[in-house]
Amino acid sequence: MKATLTTLRHGALLLLLPALAVAQQPAAPLAEHYISTKKMTGSFPLVADGKAATLYASASDWPGVLRTLHDVQADVKRVTGLEPALRTDAPSGARPVVLVGTLGHSPLIDKLVHAGKLNPSELRGKWEKFIVQTVANPMPGVASALVVAGSDKRGTIYGLYDLSQQMGVSPWYWWADVPTPHQSSLYVAAGRHTQGEPKVKYRGIFINDEAPAFSGWAKEKFGGVNHGAYEHMFELILRLKGNYLWPAMWGNAFSDDDKTDPVLADTYGIVMGTSHHEPMDRAQQEWKRYGTGAWNYQTNAPVLQEFWRQGIRNMGTKETLVTIGMRGDGDEPMSRESNTALLEKIVADQRQIIAEETHKPADQTPQVWALYKEVQEYYDKGMRVPDDVTLLLCDDNWGNLRKLPKLGDKPRKGGYGIYYHFDYVGGPRNYKWLNTNPLPRVWEQMHLAHEYGANQIWVVNVGDLKPMELPISFFLDYAWNPDALPASGVAAYTQRWASQQFGPKYAADIADILAKYAKYNGRRKPELLDANTYSLATGEWASVVRDYDALAARAEAIGAKLPAADQDAYFELVLHPVLACDNLNLLYYMVARNHEAAKTNQPATNDFAAQAQRLFAEDAEISRRYNDIAGGKWHHMMDQMHIGYKAWHDEPKDVMPEVVTLPAGATAIAAPTSPAAPGKADYVSLDAEHYTQAVNAGPITWQRLPDLGRTAGAVTTFPVTAAPTAAPGGASPHLEYRLNLAQAGPVTVSAYLAPTLDFTNTTGLRYAVSIDDEAPQLINLHTGLTPDNGNRPWERAVAENIILKTSQHTVAAAGAHVLKFWRVDPGVVLEKLVVSQGTVPTSYLGPPATAPAKDQGAAGSLGQR
Repeated sequence: MKATLTTLRHGALLLLLPALAVAQQPAAPLAEHYISTKKMTGSFPLVADGKAATLYASASDWPGVLRTLHDVQADVKRVTGLEPALRTDAPSGARPVVLVGTLGHSPLIDKLVHAGKLNPSELRGKWEKFIVQTVANPMPGVASALVVAGSDKRGTIYGLYDLSQQMGVSPWYWWADVPTPHQSSLYVAAGRHTQGEPKVKYRGIFINDEAPAFSGWAKEKFGGVNHGAYEHMFELILRLKGNYLWPAMWGNAFSDDDKTDPVLADTYGIVMGTSHHEPMDRAQQEWKRYGTGAWNYQTNAPVLQEFWRQGIRNMGTKETLVTIGMRGDGDEPMSRESNTALLEKIVADQRQIIAEETHKPADQTPQVWALYKEVQEYYDKGMRVPDDVTLLLCDDNWGNLRKLPKLGDKPRKGGYGIYYHFDYVGGPRNYKWLNTNPLPRVWEQMHLAHEYGANQIWVVNVGDLKPMELPISFFLDYAWNPDALPASGVAAYTQRWASQQFGPKYAADIADILAKYAKYNGRRKPELLDANTYSLATGEWASVVRDYDALAARAEAIGAKLPAADQDAYFELVLHPVLACDNLNLLYYMVARNHEAAKTNQPATNDFAAQAQRLFAEDAEISRRYNDIAGGKWHHMMDQMHIGYKAWHDEPKDVMPEVVTLPAGATAIAAPTSPAAPGKADYVSLDAEHYTQAVNAGPITWQRLPDLGRTAGAVTTFPVTAAPTAAPGGASPHLEYRLNLAQAGPVTVSAYLAPTLDFTNTTGLRYAVSIDDEAPQLINLHTGLTPDNGNRPWERAVAENIILKTSQHTVAAAGAHVLKFWRVDPGVVLEKLVVSQGTVPTSYLGPPATAPAKDQGAAGSLGQR
């Protein structure tokens, strides 16, 4: 069977090869592209005629700026083979120079301002803004300069790294072994270039759940999770225009394991924090090492206060967001006896410590209170913290936002932020192995956060960092300017990203592969898969396997076309996850067929078992290949267990799923007589985006969310801040679907909706549905659904990545009808509708879309008012 499938896959690969030659549509850039290999009027010769412009900076500028200049010096050489000189004395001579510095911190830049060569109003008082500008005769004796100036330390650093990206150096050149295309000349276009200020102030990642992969890798390569690993991480975050880090904390203590870690972070320009349950800049491991007594403020306050005080002393003047509050030890809820009054006292005492140790008012040290899990309940019951503290709102650990600021509330000085997850350890099942985060859904949820004003901090749990390269890039890019990326632009973003790593030739194909494997993984995360996930009887399992096989064939076909220099990066970023997931789904499919065949002692039973065992071994081989890539550079990064979960947590290693083997000579049992095959299906299945008509009203419009969901795309309404529709009906916003029903009588409408939570924290998000002219029925998505472990409706919603709601209707006659889906609350995302008058075959994804009515509209049509 495996050999047959492999043969079929390679046949498909050959069929796909001609398609790869189809011209690709270039993706529009997310930001202006201003470096070219060709000279244009007024352009600045960064590298030309075999010479590179000299890099100049003031010796008194920020150490992080000077350090970054060395990176850019290396980047120019990486691109052109020429290493520019780097100097900190006064520029002179007629040759072009690059002048780099921070406004108010660089005499070099301040002299340009004084001479009227640089407008300071563009930078003064701005947050992390940079300007790249060509200047003629910037100072006596210098004919031409390229100025890279920042409003602050990171502004200058971002300007420098923007040059590197524009030259063709991927931010992932080290972390994903992305090669840099060679260029012999580099010219910077005339004029002023900038990306403005970021819309989200603090943008970062959280290294978490990092054993055995990241921790094993770091121990082998650097002797532990120390500055050797973190220096690469700091650089990556800055190249991606992030600025914030929660460090690894599984057995690790950032400030205690390696005393140079926090010093280097501050030098680089990284703002440090600690996770949601590690207050006062101290790691949980530090309490295990140095704490005495219980982690209990009611019984051990003096010891805890001194422990926290030392954390603020260790912090000193280094740029830090201090986590305040308290959870139970080891990221557990506090005891049942805990109450809001106690937590308010804890916060007050912590702020007093901050004030005493920093010798300035507490509100001058940025602080964060994470409303994680049960802590949100304390807030909802009335607990408050001072206005300068940022309230860090959280998702449910599965990418669904639990709470957002209430529209119209008085703004907070500290604002609001979001703690999000690409990785999680916890119920209903760990998901740590591969990327299972489709970008359209990340966009939709973080769009909500932005529109509701949670823009002070965005931090995302990325697990081991690898293999989350694409969603990390997206999260940080989107945080910089959410307004620059509409829902319809996610696919183009992915294409740009693919082009940045592998060039434009196959970027559209690679982007589609990246999108599809994340979409397929998002239907059900690999750790939640088993032989019973998809339906054998309906052919759903076979269809899922065909989809993965086709994706693997495409990925292999493109890989065969890429040059040798791209192979390591391509395997890490594209081919490995596709092959691994294809193999995993095929494994469970064979187990399912084995179990089915064994019910009647079919001769193929043992063959299916053998195929499953071979696929289990192949999974280990695919992981080994990843660990050995790039000369073993990423050894241990694919050590994460992912097969054979029996509970929410990890087993020590992958476990072969149970299969049945029959003894020799087993007699086949006659299969039960199957009922006669049904005639015409007594249901209609509609992809949400295939509506006949979209009716808008006032400011509210229906918008397609391309590729969001388990099957096709989805639809929702914008703006997401619009008030609920008080009485759906008439000309209020709705979608219409024309369909034919085979008979009169009862009808069930099943709505498949994204697992959005009630982020308004009211009575649950609602929609309404009607057929023809009947009164709309109001449906609440969240009846009985609470985002807590043990709540079966929530566990099912996140495991299946869907909320399924039904309504009952009656039609008076067979024939043509109009189903109407009415907008009630914002944020409701519809993926599929199934209208049935009888039994619908049981399946995981729901029945495939049936043929639409002849006059049905095209996907994503604009509708009418």
